[in-house]
Amino acid sequence: MMSFLRKLLSSDAQFAPLILRVPVGIILMAHGSQKLFGWFGGYGLEGTGQWMASLGMEPGILMAFLAGCGEFFGGMFLLLGLLTRPAAFVTAFTMVVAIFSVHINNGLFLSNNGYEYALALLAICVSLIFSGSGKVSLDQAILRAIK
Repeated sequence: MMSFLRKLLSSDAQFAPLILRVPVGIILMAHGSQKLFGWFGGYGLEGTGQWMASLGMEPGILMAFLAGCGEFFGGMFLLLGLLTRPAAFVTAFTMVVAIFSVHINNGLFLSNNGYEYALALLAICVSLIFSGSGKVSLDQAILRAIK
């Protein structure tokens, strides 16, 4: 178990993941809080659930809850550098769902509600899956504590 934990938390990267984790974590937390709590002009679970149901994602409230949790908690974990690889995987999966269920038919550009922004977030999350949390993170603090 300790070997698995060490592999999961380890990272040879220096500071580059920090530069990716912090803004993306904040962005994902903000988007998730719109879905979950209605903050920052969002519609909350009820409104987001209705919108997701209108897209054929049923049951809408459950889908809104899953998307909101993936973004909010995944973003929080990325921001902190805690379980970075699993958090990046969850948020990457959330972006894939967003791209193919909402944005793909609108083309690339964000001005047409396209997928370019979700694609950029997806690319960053995939990068974090490979690099890990970097030098400044709770993952690294945990690794130092268990050695």
